Amino acid sequence: MTRTLVIPAAELSERFSRSSGPGGQGVNTADSRVELSFDLAASPSVPEWLRVRMVSRLEKRLVDGVLTITASEHRAQLQNRQAARERMTNTLRDAAAAPPPVRRKTKPTKGSQERRIAEKKRRAQTKNGRRGGGWD
Repeated sequence: MTRTLVIPAAELSERFSRSSGPGGQGVNTADSRVELSFDLAASPSVPEWLRVRMVSRLEKRLVDGVLTITASEHRAQLQNRQAARERMTNTLRDAAAAPPPVRRKTKPTKGSQERRIAEKKRRAQTKNGRRGGGWD
């Protein structure tokens, strides 16, 4: 069973500004840079239990509970909008992922401990055999 989280477009806000990337003279006139913002802390479309997890994982990237993604790598505004949405999707997906299972501590078996010690002793004997017997 897969759960999907759908964020309505009404909860996303886009701002456009002049990009500093490639584009020649077009950079000076076209507002191709995109800032895509999503108010995660106040979103009604994210369940409370998931919101807590996502906010805690994204706390360093949030400003007053708002996640902002910027895209300006393309010359066209439409491509930058698409890139920003993809990045937003990936960021939110990673933040919503279930935590990894907790690792239980284990002890090495008696046999593995004995084999380790025996190997250490064999190695020490090999090295000891190389010592001494210099150039008299």
